[in-house]
Amino acid sequence: MGRDVPAMAFTREDRRRFRHKMHECLDVFARMLRESRFDFERPQVGLEIELNLVDASGEPAMRSTDVLEAIADPAWSSELGRFNLEINIEPRRLTAGGPDSWEREIRDALNHAEEKAAAIGAHLVMIGILPTLEQKDVGPAALSENPRYHLLNEQIFAARGEDLLISVDGVERLETFADTITPEAACTSTQFHLQVSPDEFAPYWNAAQAVAGVQVALAANSPFLFGKELWRETRLPLFEQATDTRPDEIKVQGVRPRVWFGERWITTVFDLFEENVRYFPALLPLCDDEDPQALLDRGEIPGLAELTLHNGTIYRWNRPVYAVVDGVPHLRVENRVLPAGPTVADILSNGAFYYGLTRALVDEDRPVWSRMSFSVAEDNLHAAARHGIDAHLYWPGMGEVPVTELVLRRLLPLAHRGLEQAGMDAAWREPLLGVIEQRCVSGRNGAVWQSEMFHHLHDRPQVSRHEALRRMTRQYLDYMHLNAPAHTWPVE
Repeated sequence: MGRDVPAMAFTREDRRRFRHKMHECLDVFARMLRESRFDFERPQVGLEIELNLVDASGEPAMRSTDVLEAIADPAWSSELGRFNLEINIEPRRLTAGGPDSWEREIRDALNHAEEKAAAIGAHLVMIGILPTLEQKDVGPAALSENPRYHLLNEQIFAARGEDLLISVDGVERLETFADTITPEAACTSTQFHLQVSPDEFAPYWNAAQAVAGVQVALAANSPFLFGKELWRETRLPLFEQATDTRPDEIKVQGVRPRVWFGERWITTVFDLFEENVRYFPALLPLCDDEDPQALLDRGEIPGLAELTLHNGTIYRWNRPVYAVVDGVPHLRVENRVLPAGPTVADILSNGAFYYGLTRALVDEDRPVWSRMSFSVAEDNLHAAARHGIDAHLYWPGMGEVPVTELVLRRLLPLAHRGLEQAGMDAAWREPLLGVIEQRCVSGRNGAVWQSEMFHHLHDRPQVSRHEALRRMTRQYLDYMHLNAPAHTWPVE
């Protein structure tokens, strides 16, 4: 999905051929599902973390190319903005290597990258939106050198025919226009991958959709954008607006947005790929030479290049992934709702909660998605993004309740059960899910700390708004490296 593409212009013939190839891929994918050709005997989990680059004072650093050259590790790659990077952590079995091995692997990789970046005057920060980022920092010059992003930028604005409106009404109000998609680069996330069998994909995707709001409420870490305090997880409305190909007239016709929660519970993974082909015109109509039908007839496994490339330009909060590794295909749910950071400890606790809770919900006799409307799940997500850990969310059998009460009374025991079923013992589970419990007890997460620290600094005489955000960002960096969960961070 994230592969590089060449710089080029697309013709009407390119679009016609690409649509034809997508339908061919969809037919082949349906046949593969019928014939059970997928690897799921030893399912793995995976993790991607997007990061921001800052200079020594906490301001954005447009140094991604230099930092990638310094790190010189294929696990690291460019992102949309010159102030972004992404690391892909090697996939693994959920309970492989003991309770500390995944954390140690991630911290070693991040510390190595930080050492290399610091040597050339840049630093890495895991945070949903960089607080010191200003609108002047997300102009055309901030777009990554990767041709993929320049093509996306051209195609999105060609479809829109006008500038992007970014409007978020939260603690304060922001309304501005953008003439590139670079504001999307302000959104940096943590993405959890879960490999599943074709038969289990729909239940796991439905479960992930049902808990998306809870995840965001607990882990919100993006309260500031362009110097304004907005939603607790401002990354969600910003991402929805910064990649919107629809002018107002198209929106009112009911055309779906490319950043999409969806509109229904599903019964098979095929539903999602079919929706992609049916509802969304191609942004990058690049055709591959592969003949997927002929390959499958010969007993080989096709890459379904057009289907996967198109899927990578539709930004579902829980995205289906088809991939081929060592000649064997598999399916994954890519959970994309969470911001980056604040610490590796927080990220792994978020992951444990997500993996355990979805496992337990899938195993329930009466699934939660049979007792909750899809639109309520979407409402939960936006309420969580707006209010964070103070949100009230709906859950079957409890009604609308504070998310902290919902988690402590109902969902945390389920997460423990799911991890236990996955083979994780109590000595391993307790520290991870204990972070989630203490967030709920204290009512504190990354967004709460950022807001409180900002006001603590800004209330001082002669400290400007931007200076308060800059000092807060520097303090955030210090605490991030200590790796103590954000609910324990002091405001001083």
